[in-house]
Amino acid sequence: MDPIDQSAQISSSQGFADGQNSAAKEPSCPGVDSRGSLEHQSRNDSFLSSSPVSLIQSPQVKDLIHWRDPKKSGLVLGLSMLLLLSLAAFSVISVASYLLLALLCVTITFRIYKSVVQAVQKSNEGHPFKTLIDKDVSIPPETFRKHVDASLTYINRALKQMSRLFLVEDLVDSLKLAVVMWLLTYVGAVFNGITILILADILLFAVPPVYEKNKTQIDQYIDLARTQVNTTIAKLQEKLPGAVKRSKTE
Repeated sequence: MDPIDQSAQISSSQGFADGQNSAAKEPSCPGVDSRGSLEHQSRNDSFLSSSPVSLIQSPQVKDLIHWRDPKKSGLVLGLSMLLLLSLAAFSVISVASYLLLALLCVTITFRIYKSVVQAVQKSNEGHPFKTLIDKDVSIPPETFRKHVDASLTYINRALKQMSRLFLVEDLVDSLKLAVVMWLLTYVGAVFNGITILILADILLFAVPPVYEKNKTQIDQYIDLARTQVNTTIAKLQEKLPGAVKRSKTE
């Protein structure tokens, strides 16, 4: 090989290797930002997946409240209404006792029936609930710690929000809370807790189908109401001293 060509090949290979090494060693800002954004996105995804809103937005619950399967939705609505009406008529202890007593009556009756059938047929099938007895029903420590950590996140957020509102960190938000509490005094004078839960259960299964059929019209009215509320809040913030300070800091 010609010495000139050999030296040119060696220099080009060295330049390529140096370029790869510099690209590997040099910290790229976009790469750091992308990794940071990926970590931030993963944290957000994990938070959203553990939030209570995600339970309503899950495919199973959405299919249930949108009546994709009328038999299943009707069964869940009927059982939930029966439980709430029972709690409205009786105490929690009475309802729990009656439910557990009914479950015991069913299992004991089935156990005696299977024992009689086995004695008559002279079979040796064993305990009818053997598969359920052998099943592990204990809660793994990891699952327990996971739910405890998720609940602590919401508890700490609620405590921080309550401290911010009741110590009047922002005057507008504290006034909003005062108006809501004042309205709830009238709601509490008309309805009790069980009645509100019954109404919420009915609305949970009634509103989604209606909204799905009239989505365009309802969204228009919601946008108009949101615009009016935002305009009123903006006018109120202009008249309150705490709002001016907050707008400057923002």
